[in-house]
Formats: sequence, C-alpha cells, structure tokens
Amino acid sequence: MAPALPKPHKDRGMEGMVAKWYTSNTGKSLGEFAKLARRMAGELPPDARVLEVAPGPGYFCIELAKLGSFSITGLDISHTFVDIAKAKAAEAGVQAEFRQGNASNMPFADNTFDFLLCRAAFKNFGRPVRALQEMCRVLKPGGRGLILDLRREASMESINREVNGMGLNTVNRVVTKLIFRSFLIRTAYSRQQFQQMLAQANFTHVEIFEAGIGFEISMTK
Repeated sequence: MAPALPKPHKDRGMEGMVAKWYTSNTGKSLGEFAKLARRMAGELPPDARVLEVAPGPGYFCIELAKLGSFSITGLDISHTFVDIAKAKAAEAGVQAEFRQGNASNMPFADNTFDFLLCRAAFKNFGRPVRALQEMCRVLKPGGRGLILDLRREASMESINREVNGMGLNTVNRVVTKLIFRSFLIRTAYSRQQFQQMLAQANFTHVEIFEAGIGFEISMTK
C-alpha cells in the first residue's frame, strides 16, 4: 500500500532573523552552489531561461549568472529572501530577477522556462502535487526540472556527517542537527511518496536517484 501523503498545509517560509540566520549558515557552503551551477551550466543551451523555485538567498542563481548569458529568475515565498537575493545579486554584479510568489500558483506563462531547479525546499510546499503541476506547466516542451531534497529514509548518522562537513561553528552545528532531527526528517518525503505525487503531474519522463542524504529527481516535460 502506498504511503499516505500529508494533508495540504500552510507553506513553510522563513522571514526576518530566521531567514538571515539561514543565509549566513548556507553562505558557508558557497562552494557547493558554485559546483552545482557549473554542472548545470554545462548542460544548458546558450541563453537558456532558468527558474529556481524557492532560491532563498539566491546563491545558486548568482553563481549560475556568472557562467553564461542565461536569463535567470528566482521565485520565493519569503519577502526577506527576495530582498536578500536582490542585494546579493547587485553586490556580485550579475543579472538575476527575484520575485515573491507561491510555488503552487506561479506568476509565469505556460512554456516559459528551459530549466527549473528546486533545491532543499520542496518539503516546505503546502500543496506539493500542485507545485509539481505548476513546474510542468511553466517549463517549455522538452524542458527539464531538477528537484534536490532530503529523503525521509536518510539515517541520522549520514545527516550528522553531512552537517559536520558544512563548516559551521559549534553552536550552529548543534542547532542544525537538532532541526534535521526534530523537523526536517519528519517533513521529508520517501521515494514512494515522490513517485505518487509525480504520477499526478504531466511530465513525460521522470527519474529518481539517491544522492547522499537526499534525492535527485529529474523531470522532463
């Protein structure tokens, strides 16, 4: 029997000091964002239109903008993150647009983007199936989406190793492990749950891979 999906809930977003704390912590992993940006830049056509759903402080968008003439947009539910991302893009001297909005009701026309990324945020969407359907809608035919997120089956041992490698100070390391243990694992999805949700979207091809403590989910329209 397929595991039940959570009931629709309010979208989980970060504002104010919490968003600023998250920005500071994730900023210690800029190398990971740069690595992901280089990987994606190597797979994208020149002048590709790119959307990141829930970009937070905008680190991936900014790193990608340094690598080519891509048209890059970030959509986040958090007003604080939108402001932070705009400021960081301006500081870096790159072109990237950041807008406030909801993943389950995106303010974009059909068939707009060549590539879409959602990193470490999907578990926070209140209407995950609707968010997947919106991702499919805004991609161009043949466009590709990539979801990177925690998997429910990840062990605390593997999560501790991941957090220990983030370069955090002692206090932030303890707090981050507590957040994983008390909240993130409980809200993460299993492979079966992702398969169940993706079956309700309209992608022509989907692949789910395990990657460290998470999943890489590749979706083609």
